[in-house]
Amino acid sequence: MVVREARAACRPAALISTSCAEARAPSEIEGAFVRMAAAHVGAFIVQQDDLFVANRALIIDSANQRRLPGMYVFSLYPRAGGFMSYGANAEDLYRRAADYMDRILKGTKPSALPVERPTKFELVINLKTAKAVGLTVPRSLLLRADQIIE
Repeated sequence: MVVREARAACRPAALISTSCAEARAPSEIEGAFVRMAAAHVGAFIVQQDDLFVANRALIIDSANQRRLPGMYVFSLYPRAGGFMSYGANAEDLYRRAADYMDRILKGTKPSALPVERPTKFELVINLKTAKAVGLTVPRSLLLRADQIIE
């Protein structure tokens, strides 16, 4: 579903083509990067998944070895050497989850709690990685970043 939505979002740009390099196990991650390099992709996006979070060092190392910039959902990736992230602030999500747990432990039925969407988002850019993969980040993007890693 995520791949289908990404392709639909790219279609209006017409200059962007998409491909999918799936990895369903840690042993498949390196192969995904081999396929991306062979296809000469310009960049990649890592979706939110426990497999990817748990193997972020392998993902970041594989990407950086191939000078392939990646976009991630969580800021822990650029803080660990990935190129950039844009997504919900994880710390805020954890605080909100703790509030829900507190309310449940005090007797509120989970079904009585409202469904909430994230409200705090952050853009984090790792300039050291950008330089290592040969990218120049536009000043307009840097001005919008919540955190720049140098």
